[in-house]
Amino acid sequence: MSAYDRFLETMSGKHVTVIGIGVSNTPLISLLLEAGAHVTVHDRKTTEELGEIYEGLHDIGVEFSVGSEYLNNLSGDYIFRTPGMHPNQPALVKAREQGSIITSEMEVFMQVCPCPILAITGSDGKTTTTTLTCEILKRAGYTCHLGGNIGHPLLADVPFINENDFAVVELSSFQVMDMTCSPAAALVTNVTPNHLDIHKDMAEYIEAKTHIFVNQKPGAKLVLNADDKVSQDFRPAEGVELLKFSMKGPVENGVYLEDGVIWYAEDGNRRKIMNADEIRIPGAHNIANYMAAICMTHGRVTFDNVCDVAHEFGGVEHRLELVRTLNGVKYYNDSIASSPTRTAAGLRSFKQKVILLAGGHDKKIPYDSFGPIVCDHVKRLVLIDANPDDSTAPAIKASVQAADNYKADELPIDTYDDFEKAVRGAAAVAQEGDIVLMSPASASFDIFKNFMERGNRFKDIVNSL
Repeated sequence: MSAYDRFLETMSGKHVTVIGIGVSNTPLISLLLEAGAHVTVHDRKTTEELGEIYEGLHDIGVEFSVGSEYLNNLSGDYIFRTPGMHPNQPALVKAREQGSIITSEMEVFMQVCPCPILAITGSDGKTTTTTLTCEILKRAGYTCHLGGNIGHPLLADVPFINENDFAVVELSSFQVMDMTCSPAAALVTNVTPNHLDIHKDMAEYIEAKTHIFVNQKPGAKLVLNADDKVSQDFRPAEGVELLKFSMKGPVENGVYLEDGVIWYAEDGNRRKIMNADEIRIPGAHNIANYMAAICMTHGRVTFDNVCDVAHEFGGVEHRLELVRTLNGVKYYNDSIASSPTRTAAGLRSFKQKVILLAGGHDKKIPYDSFGPIVCDHVKRLVLIDANPDDSTAPAIKASVQAADNYKADELPIDTYDDFEKAVRGAAAVAQEGDIVLMSPASASFDIFKNFMERGNRFKDIVNSL
């Protein structure tokens, strides 16, 4: 009997609670029902908001606890938490103390997956690096299953995964912080302040990221960013191969950039992979993403495979995505940029100053160092302050005006209380040759349910101009 079949057998007859009807958990609910579990769904939305989803599941025997108090009376033999929920959320702690086993769709997948898992976490660059890793493997002829925090749940796909395939998964800090599995390869892209509205402090956030590799077994691989101050202190488990990547110069083992050339180094010897300017997608941060992906796939692919992807891959939606050129103005969607470091990387991708749209939900991230970067790379700042009680707009504005390089006459700042008004306001002041970049440096939860909805709304508005 396979590990997957044992999981299904374990669920039979059990009382199972699923928190959140989202992308990850919708197929999970169907799987649990097929296994013979008694399923209760807890969701913040009301039955009216859930609509047909509620009606369909309720008709086949799923019970519900919905609305603002949806976490009250949380119980069950097993509780599957939603990917964005802190594993030590008080309601989960109480349920665990009462005997419930707390798990998640991704945790179970990693326990039952029959093929090697390449797992990627970090504050910035996760999705692009995860996608690149998958694309390079596919170019080498492998069957590759892409999922995790990137949006596609993989547990239900297990019957179709072969042992010679690869699973490449993007993991958030909440997905990895209680992880006990051993991925065949683990990557931490970098660690900068993020999600501090949910994590207790920065120390907890850093410690969470380490769980992607602390349980790795001998023969596995760990990839770290040699330029990242935090992860420089990370150490692999005994017997785990360590590779590093660097934008700043040579590493002993791994991939680095020097004089515009990307090199692979092994025990002091080096081989040229390609020139950095061969990479189709713009930005220095994407050079780093490529180098990380090369480390993750090294030993399984050729450098020709890497170069082919570099020449052809056009980028991931909502990541410096060119929406359209109108009247000589280029509009870029970088909605994925939910932190100042991410927006800073996007700004550095352009050779000219841009019109920047920023602002959103406050994740309690400091913006102190963001202001000088904005002053260096932005010609006009357009702030979105749609929810004054939960907005980063004031903090962004304050950091810019406090910067030593701020000049009020060279950097106008506009503030709008509506997202569409902000986009149209930026378009109204843009002139031929300008770049309008929507890169919020903030989460989307103030007015959008996720960065994808925000990015799609931006594209709809731009395409209607």
